[in-house]
Amino acid sequence: MSARLRPLIAALALAAVASLTLGAAPAATAAPAPKPAGDDFPHPDLRLTYDATVRYRSEQAAIADGYQRTDECVEDPQLGGMGYHYVKPAHIGSTDPTRPAAILYEEDHKTGKRELVAVEWVVPNTGQSWPVLFGQPFDGPFDFEPVGPHYSLHAWIFKKNPSGVFSPYNPRVHCGPCPEGHAHP
Repeated sequence: MSARLRPLIAALALAAVASLTLGAAPAATAAPAPKPAGDDFPHPDLRLTYDATVRYRSEQAAIADGYQRTDECVEDPQLGGMGYHYVKPAHIGSTDPTRPAAILYEEDHKTGKRELVAVEWVVPNTGQSWPVLFGQPFDGPFDFEPVGPHYSLHAWIFKKNPSGVFSPYNPRVHCGPCPEGHAHP
C-alpha cells in the first residue's frame, strides 16, 4: 500500500467509526434526557451518583452490569413504597457515591415496565461507627435476610420524594395499581 493511501484509509476508518457512534446516538429531534428528580440535590456528590446510575433507567443495563432483579416490591401502607430492589452484591458495604448496592424501580401499572426511582447503599453492621454519606447518617440498623444486620441509605434522585431525598419510603411509590377512580399522589 502506498504511503499516500494510508492517511486516506485512516481517515475513512475514523469516519466509519464516527458514523457508527453517531448512528447509535439519539436523533437531534429526540426529547432531551429527563432531568433528575429535583436537580437541586442537597449534596453536590449526589450529582456523581446520578451520573453513575442514570444508565440504569434501562432495566436491562442494570442486569447486564450485575444488579440482580427481585420480584418483591416493598411498601408500607402509611409511609409509601420503596419499590423493587435490584442488588449488586459486590457493592454491599460501599459508601462510594458512584457504587450503590441497590437500585430501586417502580412498576408502571399501565405498561408493566419498571422505572428507576432511587438508589440505596447497604453497609453490614459489624460494630463499626454509624456510616455517613452525603453528610447524612444511614438508617438502621436493620436485620433482614439475606443481608443480616445492616444500615442503609436511600437517595430519591430519579423520582421526587415529598418526604425528602434521603427518606427510606416515598409516598408517591406504590406496589399495586390504585383502586378504581383513584390516582397515586
